[in-house]
Amino acid sequence: MDTKQQIQNIISGKVIVITGASSGVGRAAAEAFSATGCKLVLVARGQDGIDEIVDISTNLGAVAMGISADVSVAEEVEKVAEKTLEHFGRIDVWVNNAGVMANGKFEEIPMEIHEQVIKTNLFGYMHGAYNAIKIFKEQEYGILINNISIGGLMPAPFSAVYSSSKYGIKGMMEGLQAEISNYSNIHICNIYPQLQNSTGNLHSAKYSGFKMGISPLASDPRLTAQTMVALAAHPKSDVYPDFSSRLITTIYRIFPKPFSYAAFAFVRMMMNFQKGPDVEGNILQQSKEPLRIYGNPQLQKHSSFKNKVLIGAGVGFALALLLKSTKKQ
Repeated sequence: MDTKQQIQNIISGKVIVITGASSGVGRAAAEAFSATGCKLVLVARGQDGIDEIVDISTNLGAVAMGISADVSVAEEVEKVAEKTLEHFGRIDVWVNNAGVMANGKFEEIPMEIHEQVIKTNLFGYMHGAYNAIKIFKEQEYGILINNISIGGLMPAPFSAVYSSSKYGIKGMMEGLQAEISNYSNIHICNIYPQLQNSTGNLHSAKYSGFKMGISPLASDPRLTAQTMVALAAHPKSDVYPDFSSRLITTIYRIFPKPFSYAAFAFVRMMMNFQKGPDVEGNILQQSKEPLRIYGNPQLQKHSSFKNKVLIGAGVGFALALLLKSTKKQ
């Protein structure tokens, strides 16, 4: 495994486009790439958030420019690509990261919200890939990194349309991986992180009384950002940023129905006990404060203990399901 210095030597000076860069994983990625001396194009809807992360990135040693754009609009993403080429002359890495989420009972979430989740997540990644791959083929090299989430491998409780967008991204990118397989220097990398301790939860839309905070078992968004940096140096097709992501998806693959029913039952119970007001979040408008990396800054202090708890809980859950399945037989 390469050291941070070796990775820096490989990617220093490369031109990196990051969408959804004003908060959460995108902001963490901007900081992580800045530390390696990259040239950054930071994209988000809100100008204030862009200006802030551009200043931070510049102070960390990057050459950075910000562009306000809504990734759900094809013309705006095309302008991001055009402005990047005008300013830097090339694109080495494009990071598809911008995403939104709506939680609640399917029929109680407004259709306008459902449709925008699809437009931002699925169409947004399609727009990014469409421009990036055209440029990469002209250059004969380039790396597309997609922050998909384990939502592309298993359903998220009471987030049916979010799940459909992530499943769609996974299918699209696997198809594109095969399509560009004859280009040895063009790579498409898919990342599957679990629930993140990022501002994504704070900015998400919530309906049907859905009121859940960030789980103590949520992963550190900086790990996902570090995975992006590593992929920019050594691209791989599909990766998990931490052990917990792999563990959760492995248990789901072994026990898909019991795992899903248990997860949905837990969230359903929480929705009955912890009711909140309907919130549109950042689905139809730019993300508001807080614009930072961590949704709950206090949780990052307990990551080691959290991982041990998650591993133990995961193993225990898997064993319980296995025993239950054995008894039925």
